[in-house]
Amino acid sequence: MTPSLRTEQALAAFQQLQRQAHAPWRLQENALEVEWMFNDFRQAMAFMNAVAEVAERMNHHPEWTNVYSRVTVRLTTHDAGGLTALDFELAQAMEALAITASQS
Repeated sequence: MTPSLRTEQALAAFQQLQRQAHAPWRLQENALEVEWMFNDFRQAMAFMNAVAEVAERMNHHPEWTNVYSRVTVRLTTHDAGGLTALDFELAQAMEALAITASQS
């Protein structure tokens, strides 16, 4: 099991994510949350499919919903009881994949 981050570690990792991110990530109740708007359903699904491949390789899966062109994501590590390095690693990967999906 991946250990949860201490509060100061999570805050530092969140600040780093915010500096690099294009999306407006939020830190809410021991989780990272974000919402992306794509041009259409096809782009949203391309993003979700690409993230699914990465998440499966990481064995770390997001909580997410999709309504047409909107994808809402919540990342936390349930078995660790909060945020872990895996959440921030997946968030960074999602950032890159969102840019790619938006360009397709």
